[in-house]
Amino acid sequence: MFHYTVESSKSVEEAISSLEKNLKEENFGVLWQLDLPAKLQEKGVESYKNPYRILEVCNPVEAAKVLETNELVGYFLPCKITVYQSNGITKIGLPKPTMMVGMIDDPKLKEIAENIENTLKNVLDKSK
Repeated sequence: MFHYTVESSKSVEEAISSLEKNLKEENFGVLWQLDLPAKLQEKGVESYKNPYRILEVCNPVEAAKVLETNELVGYFLPCKITVYQSNGITKIGLPKPTMMVGMIDDPKLKEIAENIENTLKNVLDKSK
């Protein structure tokens, strides 16, 4: 499976607040956040109204480490975490970094990606 997703009883906003706190504890920060339905409505698309946020997150030390190993990894940066509601259930998910770097055949990158993935999965688990 290309993603890791958890379900939460929190609202989207509560989950994002929890994520921000837990990411900070792991030296990750939220660089940017997209409110997808608001952006779609801004562009004239009114049909999608479910809460859906896309957060771009980064740990600068880890980002530098992967870029120093292979600059092509920049195509996958920053890491994305989505928080959305589906059928009334809040979901928090991310594409697995190991799946992304798996497209680049480099064992050193895979090891770094595994560490980042484990950290982010723990953050999601703590934030639900």
